Amino acid sequence: MDKFKGTGVALVTPFNENGKVDYNGLQKLVEFQINNGTNYLVVQGTTGESVTLTKEEKIAVLDYIIEINAGKLPILLGVGGNSTSDVCEKIKFFSDQKIDGFLSVSPYYNKPSQQGIYEHFKSISNATNLPIIIYNVPGRTSSNITADTTVQLAKDFKNIVGVKEASGNLEQIMTIILKKPDNFLVISGDDALTLGHILVGGDGVISVIANAFPKRFSTMVNAALNKNLDLAKEKHYELFEIIHYLFVDGNPAGIKYLLKLINICSDYVRLPLVGVTEETSKKLYSLTASIDDTLV
Repeated sequence: MDKFKGTGVALVTPFNENGKVDYNGLQKLVEFQINNGTNYLVVQGTTGESVTLTKEEKIAVLDYIIEINAGKLPILLGVGGNSTSDVCEKIKFFSDQKIDGFLSVSPYYNKPSQQGIYEHFKSISNATNLPIIIYNVPGRTSSNITADTTVQLAKDFKNIVGVKEASGNLEQIMTIILKKPDNFLVISGDDALTLGHILVGGDGVISVIANAFPKRFSTMVNAALNKNLDLAKEKHYELFEIIHYLFVDGNPAGIKYLLKLINICSDYVRLPLVGVTEETSKKLYSLTASIDDTLV
């Protein structure tokens, strides 16, 4: 599963002022990733505002990314939800597309038990032959996937190949790394914690900041993976403050504002999300300008 090591980018879905998908912006974004060191693309995750896309939009956006990517980078498709049967039907449908695997979030709102979470991912595993990466983000789902549950899934189902860990709990992450099968990937879901995550044995990141700074962030990730700590620390702290302000007004409002600054796409989001405040935009601009000559 080396194709999912390093830097994966959770792509935004650009929108026009009228709320429609901006395919020109999407093409610029995908090409920007291909040309600047990203290892794989993550389509229709949280950052892609997937919950606001219609079924038809999801198909069209994926098809367009596959066309623009032209096989250059692996594609991981986000498919999740709080109805196991519905998620399995979607997994079966998209398994015929030219993708390399699925990123599937733990069920949200229902707040299932650990046994319920296990059975949910067991059903997903049986619905496809493609690789599956579990997504643990208790801040959004209101239920944590424990280290024991993650390790058991890793041992029991050969196509469950990794976890995107966004619990923010390094002790839990280290427990998974300690107990997991050898080839099971432990991927950071927090940009600000990625350096520490890799240094304790993690395999990379699925990143938000890398939408706008793919070369800088992937340089940090690769340096950390290669034990070049001086370079990794340098690149980490270049972006550390920016990462904080990306999430002050919600994701992906912050990263879309940065993408607007560097002329990749507009910063429109769909309700119930709204754009960043004037205060946040000024802070993001000044921090970005301090490390990016194109804004000065």
